[in-house]
Amino acid sequence: MADRLQVLSGDITRLAVDAIVNAANASLLGGGGVDGAIHRGAGPELLAYCRTLGGCPTGEAKITPGFRLPSKHVIHTVGPVWRDGSQGEAQQLGLCYRNCFRLARKHGLRSIAFPAISCGVYGYPRDAAARIAVAECRMAMRDNPDLEQVLLVAFDESMAKVLQQALSAA
Repeated sequence: MADRLQVLSGDITRLAVDAIVNAANASLLGGGGVDGAIHRGAGPELLAYCRTLGGCPTGEAKITPGFRLPSKHVIHTVGPVWRDGSQGEAQQLGLCYRNCFRLARKHGLRSIAFPAISCGVYGYPRDAAARIAVAECRMAMRDNPDLEQVLLVAFDESMAKVLQQALSAA
């Protein structure tokens, strides 16, 4: 399973996988960080498509075509904003991964790339988020042998190190 789950540092929008995951806001209409980069890379068709979806609650996920991206699909999920850790943040973050994997299975996807959900402006502590990401990915890969590749894509080297440490420790 270790070779099926990998950590990368770089631009998630350049990956030719079945789906990249967008750490979206609840409107699904674009924003900053990964969300903005995905919308820019996919082109205006993504925004037009997302307008038809009616937003997305925290922990849920919705799938769209990738449009101008090298990935076939974008799975949009809304991570929790970190408050103090006692507001159900860990459960909500786990749901983000589970719902993305549920959509991947439903659509027969074999490769998926995740950003560090909630670790940017949403302020989730990186170590805790990385442990949840690795645990959810391993569980999904165990439950879905058709998943050939799961990538945890860091937006910078320091996040890649945190993800790699969580992967090595699990």
